[in-house]
Amino acid sequence: MRVALVNTNRIRPPIAPIGLDYLAEALGAAGHEVFLLDLCWEDRWEDAVDRFFREREYGLVGATIRNTDDCSLPTRESFLPGCARIVARIRELSVAPVVLGGVGFSVMPEAVLARCGAEAGIRGDGEFAFARLADEIAKSREIPDLPGLVVLRNGRWRVNPVCFQPLSGLPAMSRTFADNPRYFREGGQAGIETKRGCPSPCAYCADPIAKGKTSRLRPPEAIAEELVRLIDMGIDHVHTCDSEFNIPEAHAAAVCRELVRRGLGEKLRWYAYCAPAPFTRELADVMRRAGCAGINFGADSGDDGMLARLGRPFRADDIRNAVRFCREAGIAVMLDLLLGSPGETQETVARTIALVKVSAPDRAGIAVGVRVYPGTKVAGAVTRGGSRKGLIGGDDLSEPVFFVEPEIAPALFGLIEELTRDDDRFLFFNPATPESNYNYNANDVLSTAIRDGHRGAYWDILRKAGRRGPS
Repeated sequence: MRVALVNTNRIRPPIAPIGLDYLAEALGAAGHEVFLLDLCWEDRWEDAVDRFFREREYGLVGATIRNTDDCSLPTRESFLPGCARIVARIRELSVAPVVLGGVGFSVMPEAVLARCGAEAGIRGDGEFAFARLADEIAKSREIPDLPGLVVLRNGRWRVNPVCFQPLSGLPAMSRTFADNPRYFREGGQAGIETKRGCPSPCAYCADPIAKGKTSRLRPPEAIAEELVRLIDMGIDHVHTCDSEFNIPEAHAAAVCRELVRRGLGEKLRWYAYCAPAPFTRELADVMRRAGCAGINFGADSGDDGMLARLGRPFRADDIRNAVRFCREAGIAVMLDLLLGSPGETQETVARTIALVKVSAPDRAGIAVGVRVYPGTKVAGAVTRGGSRKGLIGGDDLSEPVFFVEPEIAPALFGLIEELTRDDDRFLFFNPATPESNYNYNANDVLSTAIRDGHRGAYWDILRKAGRRGPS
């Protein structure tokens, strides 16, 4: 069957739609004819949609929702209204069912479907369920009951359980469906997955909701082969899309050893998201030999009490050790901080900033306020009994709703500004000083640096381009 896949993500700098790239590969391997409409490149998306759907007919349309919003308290930009307009235009031009998917969709599927107006959606892995959906629609033109299906039937949402599959069942990834060379030129990097799912009990994180609570691992050989294909396209800077590359640590080490065995560490520079623990000196060493140039650690806080409240299974000493191991191995380090979550005080903020200064990473990014995602522990805690105290952004959690600890909220931005003023390593967006914006969405400084030839993780591009500090 002829299947249309639509990338609705239009943020800049452009981020390659790795989910659609993988999905297209799976659909092709299942015998379907796949056409990709990438609206990222279109100045007038309406004209592009019109041309695409008037050129040929399709039996099924899949549209991805990568993110519901920009995850930034100062800006709080929702992407769902734009997605709804795209879906509405498609439905005017095509009789094929429009089915949503992607990580953003999987976090809050009923709300996203209600706002975007598609016929149905698939939670979780699209490669397996969407291929089955295409098979069934080719036979009967009806949307069947499948694992992960979300659909409105008889006025009620039917939300089928997700059946997460082993990733060893994925086909080999050619990375030819999306224009990855162009994304590299204009976006500065490519993405790759080494696993999906996360067993960490973080109180605010929606990744386990979208991808599952267990780590499902890709074979190291398949990862290396995919990287070879990207290198052959001229792409030599890559970022992992895993929740945490080093969970489990043994798999991360096995991937690195395979890259070393293939000699890819000499041809490639890659970046990863990692947890501060488990993270050993040995892992840092093998990551560096495999080509790792930088690690973004989700540190959140430097206060042990706050880390416990956030459900983080590590402590301040683990953060210090992880930074030290990377320094010894020659890997650049970014610490991501999350300030203003439940229980935050001026003392815990000061302790966090002090830890960063002592640890001495290359950069530390500060996010103020917790994005409240439905189904997370934080959402249950801060909305219990209908409470609105500390919430910013409305009643509908499909909107960008944030929590900032009300006891510290009035002074928080000023306190952070005061504590970080003399240290250029901190990336902090204070709404009172818009020029400090380090939100990657629509960041002119970042886009200019990429045009000037900088490549890699966005925090490292800003570092090397001289954004708030020397490289």
